Amino acid sequence: MSRILLKAFLGFVMRVLFRPKVEGAERIPGSGPVILAGNHVTFIDSLFLSLIVKRQVFFIGKDEYVNGKGLKGRLMAWFFTTSGMIPVDRDGGHGGVAALMTGRRILDEGKIFGIYPEGTRSPDGRLYRGRTGIARLALMTGAPVVPFAMIGTDKVQPGGKGRPHVAPVTCRFGEPLDFSRYEGMDRDRYVLRAVTDEVMSDVMELSGQEYVDMYATKARAA
Repeated sequence: MSRILLKAFLGFVMRVLFRPKVEGAERIPGSGPVILAGNHVTFIDSLFLSLIVKRQVFFIGKDEYVNGKGLKGRLMAWFFTTSGMIPVDRDGGHGGVAALMTGRRILDEGKIFGIYPEGTRSPDGRLYRGRTGIARLALMTGAPVVPFAMIGTDKVQPGGKGRPHVAPVTCRFGEPLDFSRYEGMDRDRYVLRAVTDEVMSDVMELSGQEYVDMYATKARAA
């Protein structure tokens, strides 16, 4: 009930202020496990995605978002978890494994799991090389991958921080990708890279971003 009320309220605010344009939402299967894989340009991408998609979308978030103290901390924890965020300590030594196993559990339950293959927000608006966790999930679970692109959210929240600005937003979904031909090959690094690159190619086409064959974390560090 909390999610329904929150989505109804925020969805109304989103439609009034941002009037998001949604393209290809009918390509998302109405039931069963689905992986939504897209670009990541600002903090609020997940919020827009959750409000646009009719089915609930679950995604990984830093556990620090739900570990705050006092009334503000409790409100933030309620907001993020109600929005579909599953907190994971991604900074720990086993953060990547924990995120992967969480995604697998969500998909095994027949739900939608949202993931940003770049692994972090783009530091400059370009699209960076995808990490192969998306491919592992797809091959382990058999779930179709629906690529998507968020366009304009970087204008709503430049730099990923501060008060949002009113700006047009477009969310574009591509055709579902079926990787069943690679069943049982989730440990083959060449297959994992090929699957990941195919997903990122579709995301690039949907978003119109310039592609950089480098991990975003390395670009951010540089």
